[in-house]
Amino acid sequence: EVQLVESGGGLVQTGGSLRLSCAASGFTSDTYAIAWFRQAPGKERREISCINNRNGRTHYSDSVKGQFTISKDSAKNTVYLQMSNLQPEDTAVYYCAAEESVYLCASPSFGSWGRGTQVTVSS
Repeated sequence: EVQLVESGGGLVQTGGSLRLSCAASGFTSDTYAIAWFRQAPGKERREISCINNRNGRTHYSDSVKGQFTISKDSAKNTVYLQMSNLQPEDTAVYYCAAEESVYLCASPSFGSWGRGTQVTVSS
């Protein structure tokens, strides 16, 4: 069973930075992708970034491109989301999710989820 644990959320002022971590375990193969989603109050949960474990290729939504950076430390089985120049609209619960599939980041859904970490950006 894949398990994901997020950490690194908190309260930050506008323009500040945070780095989220997603510690992953339980994969049965090296063919998987890990994505970050976020859900703002009253809004749907949306994918913002993804990284393929096999080739390290990354993907970003237009809303965070150039502002957030996803990376992985294979030795630690951890995926990071470096967030910079944070704005109040980035306030949300951030989730990491994983899917073991040959489709990698193109997977239509992600079957394993963490519990989320709250990011609050004060103005």
